[in-house]
Amino acid sequence: MIELYTDSSPNGFKATIALEELALPYRLHHVKIDEGAHRRPEFLALNPHGRIPVITDDETGIALFESAAILLYLADKTGRFLPSATKARWQAIQWLQFHASSMGPILGQRVHFEMFAETRIPAAIARYRRLTEEAFATLNQRLSESPWLAGEDYSIADIATFGWTHIAEICGFDFSQYHHLARWQGRVAARPAVQRGIALPAPATGP
Repeated sequence: MIELYTDSSPNGFKATIALEELALPYRLHHVKIDEGAHRRPEFLALNPHGRIPVITDDETGIALFESAAILLYLADKTGRFLPSATKARWQAIQWLQFHASSMGPILGQRVHFEMFAETRIPAAIARYRRLTEEAFATLNQRLSESPWLAGEDYSIADIATFGWTHIAEICGFDFSQYHHLARWQGRVAARPAVQRGIALPAPATGP
């Protein structure tokens, strides 16, 4: 049995979507960040950095944090959503890395400076709006060339990227001008497992 420790956030939704897509048995533990549950000793024993999601797998004895690592582990465990063909496999890993090192951090900073920062800093807001648009343009270009980020097949790269584009949509970030990205967003959002995943442990309603 997989134990999943998570909350409603872009990173959390990646894990719930993947587990729902893979139909793996798991038990959900709601780590309520707004109540400080991610800073309690029992959670820090799982992830000393105090971030969700975290999984533990009783079958293998493996415990993991960082959503990209969790997605790679689940794909490896099941043999699904990470292509076996060499080129497509590395495309999936490449776009998974793009989400982890570029897209997620950029969107996270934009959400912070536009919606949560106590003092509005126009230069920071402008910077992260520009970087967001650049990330959306990069994704749009890729999706003009293939239906999914890894090529012909839906993969963990799509799951990871959707975790953030879903939140971007909720926050009102408009990427409708990026037609290929917007169409991809609609296709992913229509998947039944994705719809279940973004409702766990509770739907995100906004900043």
